[in-house]
Amino acid sequence: MSSRWIGDWAIAVGVAAILLVTGLSKQHSPTDLDPLGYTLLTSGGLALAARRRAPVAVLIVTGLCALGYQAVGFDVPAVAFLFAVYAAVRAGYRTITVAASVTLLAALPLAALASLHDTGEAFARARDALELAWLIAAGAAGEALRQAERRADEAERTREETARRRADEERLHIARELHDSLTHQISVIKVQSEAAVHVARKRGEEVPEALLAIREAGREAARELRATLEALRDDGKSPPQGLDHLPDLVERARTTGLDATLTIEGERQDLPAAVDRTVYRIVQESLTNITRHAAASNASVRIDYRPDTVVVRVDDDGTATSDTAPPHGVGLLGMHERVTALGGRLRAAPRGAGGFSVRAELPVERTL
Repeated sequence: MSSRWIGDWAIAVGVAAILLVTGLSKQHSPTDLDPLGYTLLTSGGLALAARRRAPVAVLIVTGLCALGYQAVGFDVPAVAFLFAVYAAVRAGYRTITVAASVTLLAALPLAALASLHDTGEAFARARDALELAWLIAAGAAGEALRQAERRADEAERTREETARRRADEERLHIARELHDSLTHQISVIKVQSEAAVHVARKRGEEVPEALLAIREAGREAARELRATLEALRDDGKSPPQGLDHLPDLVERARTTGLDATLTIEGERQDLPAAVDRTVYRIVQESLTNITRHAAASNASVRIDYRPDTVVVRVDDDGTATSDTAPPHGVGLLGMHERVTALGGRLRAAPRGAGGFSVRAELPVERTL
C-alpha cells in the first residue's frame, strides 16, 4: 500500500467529513435529516480518492453531487468540486475543467431554486456555494504545480541527455585510443603473416600450421577490432555480430582443423540485442579456447530455443578432466559476467567423459 494511495484516501475522507459536518450543523431540527443529501455530501468527498487516476470523472461526479445536495436544500460549499478542479488542471485537462466549471456555475442557481422557490435567495446561495474566486484559485494552483512538474521533467531529461552525450564522447575517446594503440600492431602481424605464407607457397614449401593459425588469428583480430570500434562509435550502420553470424564462426573454426558442428533446436525467435550478442560471444570464446588449449578434434555447438530461455552449449572432446582442468581465465570470466548481467546462468566445467563443456541459459523477456 503506497503512501500516495493513503494520502489520497485521507484527503477524500477528510473532505467528506467536512461536508458532512457542515451539512449537519445547518440542520434546524431532527426532521431536517435527508438521507439523500447526506449521501451526496459523503459521495462527493469520497470520490476525490480517484482524482489522480480519473480526474475528469471525479470532476463530473463532484459537480453532480454539488448540484444534488443544493437541490435538496443543503447550503454547503462545493469544496469537493474545488479539489477536483485542482486535480483536473494539474493533469492537463484545462479546457474540460473550464467547461465543467462554467456549467456548474450556471446550474447551481437552478438547483438551489428547486428547494428555495425564491430567485434572489437561490442566486445568493449558489454564489456562496461556489465563488468564482475559489474556482480561479483552485485552477491556478493546479496549473502552477503542473508547470513546476513539467519543468522538473524537462530538467531531468536534460540531465539524461547530458549523461548520454558524455557517454557518447567517452565511447569515441575509447575508440580513438583503441585505434591508435592496437590497429598498427594487428596490421603488422596480419601483413607479416600473409607475406610469410605467400613466400612459403611461392617457394613450394609446406606452410606450418602455426603460421596459418597466426594468419587467421590476425584476420579475426582485425575483424573484431573493426566491429568493436564501430560499436563504440555507435553509428548504427554496422549491426553487431549475433546468431546470424554463428555459421561463419563455426566454419572459421573448421579451417583450423577442428571438426566443429552447429545444431539449432526449437523454433527460431527474435532475441533482444543483448542476448543475441551474448550468444555469439559465448560461442566465439568457447571455440577460441578449444582451438588454443583443448587439443580437441571435435566440437559441437548447440542452440536450443525454449519458451522463455535460449540455451547455448559448446562441448569438445579435448584432454580436460576434473583433475587437469585449467583455472578459469579472463575469457570465461567475461562470459560469466555477460550471462549474469542478463539474469542467466553459466556452467563451464570438464565433462565426465572427457573434454570441456560450456552451458549458458539466458532468459528471454517476451515483451522485448
